[in-house]
Formats: sequence, C-alpha cells, structure tokens
Amino acid sequence: MLPGSSIGQRLVLTSFGESHGKSIGAVLDGCPAGLEIDEKEIQKMLDLRKPGQSLISTQRKEGDIVEIISGVFRGHTTGAPITMIIQNSDQKSTDYENLKTKLRPGHSDYPAMVKYNHFNDYRGGGRFSGRLTATHVMGGAIARKLLKVTLGVETNSFTAQIGKIKMKNKFDEKMINSIYKNEVRCPEENTAKKMKDSILDARKKGDSLGGIIESITTNVPVGIGEPIFGSLESDLSKAIFSIPSVKGVEFGSGFQGSEMYGSENNDLYTIKKGKIVTKTNNSGGILGGISNGMPITIRIAFKPASSIAQKQNTVDIKTKKITTLLVKGRHDPCVVPRAPPVVDSLVSLTLADHALLAGAIKPVL
Repeated sequence: MLPGSSIGQRLVLTSFGESHGKSIGAVLDGCPAGLEIDEKEIQKMLDLRKPGQSLISTQRKEGDIVEIISGVFRGHTTGAPITMIIQNSDQKSTDYENLKTKLRPGHSDYPAMVKYNHFNDYRGGGRFSGRLTATHVMGGAIARKLLKVTLGVETNSFTAQIGKIKMKNKFDEKMINSIYKNEVRCPEENTAKKMKDSILDARKKGDSLGGIIESITTNVPVGIGEPIFGSLESDLSKAIFSIPSVKGVEFGSGFQGSEMYGSENNDLYTIKKGKIVTKTNNSGGILGGISNGMPITIRIAFKPASSIAQKQNTVDIKTKKITTLLVKGRHDPCVVPRAPPVVDSLVSLTLADHALLAGAIKPVL
C-alpha cells in the first residue's frame, strides 16, 4: 500500500482503486463502536457528488452504489475497520489510448510516468482522477455522522464563486437548505443561474472554469488541535489538498488579512449567553493551531479543469517532438459544483480524528 493512500491518526481513512479499474473503495479504521450507520446514509452523500447529473458536469454516468463489506453489524459500527466499495461501470478506456505517449497539459501524466516508470494506470487519470474523491465521501459520511451525534458539530460547504461570478451576500444559517436546490450548489438562486450560464458558455467553447468553495463548521469544541505540526490548520489543509484541482486554502480573513492592521484583524473577546466568543471571526475559528469555539471558516480555490475540448501543444514522449493533442472523453467543464460534499467529508474526517485524539469522542459510544 502506498504511504500516501491513508490519512488520519486515530480515525484513519485509506483510499484504494483507480478511475477505470474494477472498483474503488475506502477503509475507515478507528471509528468508535456503537455508531448507528447504514449504506443509505453514505449513499445520500455520494449521490450529491456523483457525475452525470447535468450538462455542467461530466456525462460519465456511474451509479456510485456503495456496499459495506465489514465493520458494521446490526446497523451499528463494531469498532473493526469499515470497508466500503463502489463498482466502476461506465468506463470508456478507449478514449485514453492516444495518451500513452502524449502528455496532457495540466495533468499529472508526466510526473506519474516518471515516478512509476510508466507502470501507472493512465486511463481516466488512474489514481489521480477526481473519481477517487468518492472514497473520501465514503469515509467522510461516517465521520460527519459521528461528529453530529456526539458533539453537534456540523459542516456546510457551498459554491461561493465560479470564474469571476461571486456570491453577493455573506452566508448565514438560513441559506443551508438552499445549497443543494440548484446544480451549482450556490445558496443564492440568481447568482447560481449566472454561474450555470458561465459554465455552459465555457463548455460550448471547449473550455473550463475554476472557482471557490466556502466551508463553515459550527459547534467545534474549544481546544481541538495538536500544535505544532499537527495543528488543525495544518491537517485540514493537508486533507483538502488531496482533492484534485485544489490550488489554494485560506482560513478566516486569509490573504485579505495581510492587507489589514492588527487593530482591524484582531477578534475582540466578549460574552454571549454566558459563553466566551469573539465579535468577529477573522481567525476562522482557529488560533495557534487550536479551535477557539468559533465557526471554522475555510475558502478553497479550484483551478479550471485541465481536460478541455481544444487542441493544445504538447510533447510526444516516444518521439521527443512537439505535437498537438485533443483530449477525448467525458470531462467536467467545472469541477466546483461537485466539490461541496467532498469538502464536507474531508473537514469532517479531520475534525473527527482530532476529536478522538483530544478525548472529546470516546472509542466506544
């Protein structure tokens, strides 16, 4: 098993499979015994991520039907590793025959060929495909349920920007039920329509768009995190950067905070309903790598999808000559609308892992 295929210390997720292999799957080890869970709850989150749902996503139509192989008995976790698989059923590997020697711009093909001496599975991106984010969601759905029933922690991620089109208003709790009412996963109806139109326009041009996902997690206990190298920001960033196309992560005021005075960026403490809180949340709910009880707020930048329906110059590694390449296959013109449940999952996995480390969640419920 590759060292990079697992994440977590107490709650460990291991991802396996390739985009065009027989199946993909996940093993979640360290989940406390006694958590009520079934395949329907995991399937619900997978359905929010799966492709083939609209013209703004890839037309690869995978059912993404999850099957729990071990670790759950009589509707409850047993404390044993939870193994889950999804069978791949809609691969078109012939679309990738011309990629044996031609390098796709923006993809991992070249470094993967070098690292694995050409033994890597290049079909559909193989191990580097966004399809593998389904394995994140398998484990994340369980972590999300664990956090909710034990600590009341809840994560909500949504599309805040596509290309240059941004949400006009600040997200609040009233918007939660609106996130999945449109294909773009933006809680502002009018903004969502403009975002969808921009994605469809990019698709017509054979191009793609990037964007920004915002994630907000509430009710996180104070004191979660393991400084220095196991800080909450460090581990959340590591998990989020495992999503293909992610190129930037910021917490709270993030890069904008670098333009502010300390007097503007500091979050002043106050008392609200007998509880210590801050008037603002420029820290994004984390100070010194430890949760401070305020909502954990994260902004995640996604680059435009690299597979586009335009001829591009590249190199043929066999002839060592410049050539042109038109990428075939079924690809997302924008990956951002499918990312919210993936972000929810990785944030939940990281927070649940840290809650177990801190003793906030016990090994047996």
